Amino acid sequence: METKKYSSYAQIDRELEILKIEKEISYQKLVFGVKKTKESFSPQHIVSDLIGSYSSAIPYGAIVSTAVPFILNKAVPFIKNWITKRKRGN
Repeated sequence: METKKYSSYAQIDRELEILKIEKEISYQKLVFGVKKTKESFSPQHIVSDLIGSYSSAIPYGAIVSTAVPFILNKAVPFIKNWITKRKRGN
């Protein structure tokens, strides 16, 4: 990498401002990517992707794709609560 030569402090300040903005853009892209990755591992998203891939085989795909995430939203917390409250050793 070649060393840059500046003729004034204004050029240096401008370059630093550009680098600061590029750094912020890269950080926001990373945050957005992590957020989308977390969303892709949610039970609703996994089921909807699974149903979407088999929707041609299921004639009532729209009904199923709407009902399954709703059922999962109710069932997962219930099962999680049941597991945490049951006595150990049973």
